[in-house]
Amino acid sequence: MRGLISNAHCVLFDFDGPVCQLFAVRSAESVAVRLRSLVGELALTPLLTAELRASRDPHRVLREIARQRPHRGAVDRLEAALTQEEISAAGSARPTPYAAALIAALATRGRQVAIATNNSPLAALRYLERQRLTGFLGGRVFGRTADLARLKPHPDSVLRALAATGVSPARSLMIGDSLADHGAATAAGVPFLGYALDDAGEDAFRAAGAECVVRSLQCVLAAVGHPDGSADAPF
Repeated sequence: MRGLISNAHCVLFDFDGPVCQLFAVRSAESVAVRLRSLVGELALTPLLTAELRASRDPHRVLREIARQRPHRGAVDRLEAALTQEEISAAGSARPTPYAAALIAALATRGRQVAIATNNSPLAALRYLERQRLTGFLGGRVFGRTADLARLKPHPDSVLRALAATGVSPARSLMIGDSLADHGAATAAGVPFLGYALDDAGEDAFRAAGAECVVRSLQCVLAAVGHPDGSADAPF
């Protein structure tokens, strides 16, 4: 852990999970239901496979519909609807414990911090502004674009974040809570730290080859040497 942190001149965070619980009030599942309803309104119901009808993940619904190449306007409508849901959710998102302190500690100790997410960058920015964290990131928020094929595990958002910082992949670190985050970091050549909430999440990371997995960001904060962690001295 301490080696990962001390080596990292740049730390990239996924947004929903490591920074906050975005859908803390209205669930992600309800947003997936809303997107499926819009798919019906757009006369695209035949594109809803059995898996998509049961999915609780709105990003999966959006990605899989887009992959089937309906007309561009329909995909744009779906993406815009998801963006609005995410922006609204950012107003009531629940902060991940120790995330704000970790972002501040990294930035004040000379590390560049950036967000690389499949969420709308507008939603991430709204949350960061609400939590008064924007000054620690310097505008380095990289999220979903119109090209949905570049959602993680594609490394696009990670590579854009690295380009903005000018830091090499080997001297960076990605903190993520999903296998898609791990896949994107691996594809970009960036060391990875998994954030898991339970045994199943940790086991999935281990099976995918992640060597460092934590259940709380407190231990990461400790590795930075912040007094809210348990470390005795800075790295």
